[in-house]
Amino acid sequence: MRPGISLLFFGIALASGPLAAQTAPTSQNDPRPVVRAVERREPIVIDGKLDESAWRAAQPISDFHQQSPDEGKAPTERTEIRVMFDGGALYVGARMYDAQGPSAVRKLLVRRDQLLNDNASDKISLVLDPYHDRLTRVWFELNPLGVKGDHLNGDASYDPVWEGASTVDSLGWTAEFRIPLSQLRFPRDSVQAWGLQVWRTLARRNESDMWAFWKLNESGGPGYFGTIEGLALTEQPRQLELLPYVVSKSTYALPAAGDPFHDKRQVAARVGGDIRYNITSSLTLDATVNPDFGQVEVDPAVVNLSDFETTFQEKRPFFVANSSAFSFGSFNCFFCSNVSNLNVFYSRRIGRAPQLGSLVSSRATYADVPDASTILGAAKITGRTADGLSIAMLEAVTNKVNVRYTNSSTLDTPAIESEAEPMTNYFVGRARKDLRHGDTRIGFITTLTNRFMSDSTEKSRLRNRAELVGTDIQHYWNNRGYSFIGQLAVSDVGGDTAALRRTQLSSSHYFQRPGRTETSDGVFDIAYDPARTSLQGYGFYGRLAKESGNWLFETAQNWRSPGFEINDIGTLSRTDYKWMQASVLRQWTAPTAWYRSATVIAGGQQQLNYEGDRTDLQTELYGQMTLTNYIGMSGFYINHPPVYDGLATRGGVIQRTSGSDFLSASFNGDSRKAVTWDFGGDRGQNMTDDGWSGDGYADLILKPAENLRVSFGPAYSRSVSNKQFVTNISDATATTFGGIRSVFARLDQHSFSMNTRVNATRSHSLRMAIMMRSSSSRHRAPVTSPPTERVPEHSPKRVMPRAASRHHTLIRTGQGLRRHSTSAIPTSTYARCGEPPCCAGNTGPAPPCFLCGRSSGQGPSCTATSISTATSPRSSATGPSMFFR
Repeated sequence: MRPGISLLFFGIALASGPLAAQTAPTSQNDPRPVVRAVERREPIVIDGKLDESAWRAAQPISDFHQQSPDEGKAPTERTEIRVMFDGGALYVGARMYDAQGPSAVRKLLVRRDQLLNDNASDKISLVLDPYHDRLTRVWFELNPLGVKGDHLNGDASYDPVWEGASTVDSLGWTAEFRIPLSQLRFPRDSVQAWGLQVWRTLARRNESDMWAFWKLNESGGPGYFGTIEGLALTEQPRQLELLPYVVSKSTYALPAAGDPFHDKRQVAARVGGDIRYNITSSLTLDATVNPDFGQVEVDPAVVNLSDFETTFQEKRPFFVANSSAFSFGSFNCFFCSNVSNLNVFYSRRIGRAPQLGSLVSSRATYADVPDASTILGAAKITGRTADGLSIAMLEAVTNKVNVRYTNSSTLDTPAIESEAEPMTNYFVGRARKDLRHGDTRIGFITTLTNRFMSDSTEKSRLRNRAELVGTDIQHYWNNRGYSFIGQLAVSDVGGDTAALRRTQLSSSHYFQRPGRTETSDGVFDIAYDPARTSLQGYGFYGRLAKESGNWLFETAQNWRSPGFEINDIGTLSRTDYKWMQASVLRQWTAPTAWYRSATVIAGGQQQLNYEGDRTDLQTELYGQMTLTNYIGMSGFYINHPPVYDGLATRGGVIQRTSGSDFLSASFNGDSRKAVTWDFGGDRGQNMTDDGWSGDGYADLILKPAENLRVSFGPAYSRSVSNKQFVTNISDATATTFGGIRSVFARLDQHSFSMNTRVNATRSHSLRMAIMMRSSSSRHRAPVTSPPTERVPEHSPKRVMPRAASRHHTLIRTGQGLRRHSTSAIPTSTYARCGEPPCCAGNTGPAPPCFLCGRSSGQGPSCTATSISTATSPRSSATGPSMFFR
């Protein structure tokens, strides 16, 4: 049976299964609930006990409904919420009754934010929409042991200063919140209304109770919130926070013998400071001078054999704080693959490692290259006006970086200085306007990068300016049951002709690719021009979707013109594509006798370059189910027919891939149990050769105590690739391919690891974590030649295939699934050292033998070296496409 058939039967079985009939509120069509806040007139101590008389002045709300497991029914336990305020804070008192007594209350002692996506503990969550714009979610939560959680619009890096405490008693448990108004942004009206949602999690039943109810098959969110009325708030005080610091750094490392720049012990120190000031009640200034990022954890080590840059998550506090205010280029899909968003602002460009540091090091015997450029100063203003205009601006200046080096091993030789990164100014401006009570939002963004260069090497390698302007729209209608997202950005970069030649030849563009004939993207010139001093391009994304109901659909377009360039302050790995996608989703949210929920997705996507070649094509089928015992299972099948690839040869001729089939499955236990587990695996198989990939993993998680968590498990992966790119070489006889031959190797990779992690939490602020990882990997390139691919006579292109890396992503309601597979494609002809065309002595018109090593007294030897010998020219090909309207 083919891999996808079982998932198809799975979907048919669900469609024919019985659905439990239930009576539930009609959700969005109901009047939204309202609570009236009262002013606090007596003192309250935030200790988790509702024993102060002040709480009796507030009328409790208790009209909750289950969202799961029994949608729309009354909760199994009663909850009461009281809301109060004063001139400095919002107060919320919560009583969570439990008929089974304190022993039935589930509680865990973990670090802050660790329970945001975990229902293994009871908790109470407040979600505020202070502007009542039906878009903002400011989340605060507590569990029975007082563990805090908070996020702003899904950004868990948001860590406001607020008080919270909980207590378990004979009736269940209670919680108190004190949220300072200085940590929130809200209108300046004397009396105002805020959006509010309240969630209670009852872990032993996996029950979620909500105050402002919406159905599981509705989009939900702030558009469905209830309202807090009666908030008579004074203007927020102009709070000023200063945080000066002195940083000392010591490094102990054994330098290379004779290195004049490094000692076994190196000490450095600097001073700096942070400033936070409330300009108005809705605008905040954050500034930093010579910032301290010493508390930021180190990035993981990565082996990157691709032609694209590795990017890392931003972890520096100044840039993480309120980063969502600068977001542009959001991307949504039910199921999609090998696609990226318009990430026009990547804050790790600011204070980056010197771009020419490796160039200087490669030319020197010894070099002293700083890890990063110094941020002289940075400031940002963020906030929102009363009429629904959100504003965010950031300005940063980084100092130039000089690298010291020497080409002599003599200690008294003077060091030479070379500038490896110029002084640079960065600016980002973002504005968004809410219309139709938040159901429509339009926005604008601009980014500017200016480098102040005097060194000729810098001018020949770095662009001196980069600008971008963009606009976006987010539109909902029919009670938020349908949505449209649209984004458009236009870039313009400039600099010396040498720098622009490097831009055109880079892996993001490959303007030099043989056979490339397109000279316009419909707006800008995209022909390769060695005399260029500027380059322009555009990026576009649009998605139309049905977001509510049992049946959902989506269709999207995502384009990057060949001249689009944002890597000076954003991230961009590739251009020259028109990506399009459509899928249908069926969900079952009402529990039955044998499952609680299930989802099936069917869809497809394709991609064309601006020459009209189809560079991606796939169909997919996905299924997910949660059983009545909360064991989960999911799986998907993807079929990739052969297409064309303009990136595999890294500037060489376009190639034909072999296509592949890919199957993935995963299973997980009930996360609330003291002992739980998960395991899964993937399998990918090429269609026309023996390339394949597979991996598997298994994890066992033990929770012997409420403050202790132990997990361990093995993982194994193997991939066999018939085309690992090695290099491109010049060959005047290869006129068909622009005088370029591409060299590939067969690669067989094995990887095994055993991960063990222990988390022990002593208190909310003290935690010990131990992680041990034992791993081994093996890379083998066999001498025997793999089979030769036979290209059909009717194939419009005779091309050089490669091993392709694919990322499959499932995104639904903020949660994601990411899988990776590798498919391999054979070369047309394979050669060993000493055999034509890789001749002994490497003489004559044949290309030299790469990956060869010489042993004493013998000729060249090599392992699995392959030379492409395709002999027929590239021709254009087009195919059917789906167009977004």
